[in-house]
Amino acid sequence: MESGQVVAVFGAYGHTGRFGVTELRDRGFFPLLVGRDAGKLRALAASHPGLEHRVASVDDPASLDEALRGAAAVVNCAGPFASTAAPVIEAALRARIPYVDVAAEIEANVDTFRHFTDRARSAGVAVVPAMAFYGGLGDLLVTTAMGDWTSADEAHVAYGLSSWHPTAGTLASGSVSRDRRDGRRVRYTGGRLEYYDDEGGLPTLDWDFPAPLGRRTVLAEFTMADVVTVPSHLSIPQVRTYMTTDAARDLAAADAPAPVDERGRSAQTFVVDVVVRSGDTRRRVVASGQDIYAVSAPLAVEAVHRILTGRTRTSGVASAGEIFDAPDFLRALSAHLSVTPRHESRVPQAV
Repeated sequence: MESGQVVAVFGAYGHTGRFGVTELRDRGFFPLLVGRDAGKLRALAASHPGLEHRVASVDDPASLDEALRGAAAVVNCAGPFASTAAPVIEAALRARIPYVDVAAEIEANVDTFRHFTDRARSAGVAVVPAMAFYGGLGDLLVTTAMGDWTSADEAHVAYGLSSWHPTAGTLASGSVSRDRRDGRRVRYTGGRLEYYDDEGGLPTLDWDFPAPLGRRTVLAEFTMADVVTVPSHLSIPQVRTYMTTDAARDLAAADAPAPVDERGRSAQTFVVDVVVRSGDTRRRVVASGQDIYAVSAPLAVEAVHRILTGRTRTSGVASAGEIFDAPDFLRALSAHLSVTPRHESRVPQAV
């Protein structure tokens, strides 16, 4: 159990925000429910007796300042993060409290590193973007796979999802990202983000996931936030992410996730298969679990816990793998994630 500190959750009534509120309560924190819709906040507060709620809007800095008053940290669960991240970070810096978000938007995460790195470091405030399934988990796994390596030639993050029923927030954030890049695709190659026109569709290949998932067809260059978080602190010029084609088709269908257990999780299962290569040596780490939205909550809350207890390696804007001890962080999530030990192979193989 934690010390009973107050942690503000911006977007508390959203799908991921609700998981975050529950996880904070389970860990002994006092979630402070924050958002712009007073009715939704009151309804959420009614299901969590004893919790305070405050109305705030990203268009009203004074309301954000009031919403964060007395909080030890803030978790931003409200997308699109292209609109919410900067105002909430600004408010966190004014309050001098840590900021964590669950942004999967590539451009929003780039903006956080670009615009707040110096200011957050000068203020001594931790700002951790993409502390979620996409961006955060992959970064922790890549960092763990790297081990004692200081550089690698490639990092591959393959997402094996049994299905993907997106939330309204996911769809809105994806739309904003596509608009920001004028419909172009993005990849991380040659040590930089590269935008390009997708005329023939994404290429596919077969990926050998561990049993029981096995060999599945994946979309190559299905680029996720890991291409921002991993290169932010690791010397890897090629970072590639992949998605099972079945899950990508589900995403296009846009059916919302349906709860199947008392925690509100969906039936979705996932495997995240990470391979890093240096020369002819490959290292692999695999994580598996249930519900990509639900698992984002313990990722974000564990980040808050470690920041508030001083278990960090740096300050300012930093990804999960840089600011935390990655293997230890993953071990702390054993109730939510199954992570295999690092495996090393010197046999050349196609990734």
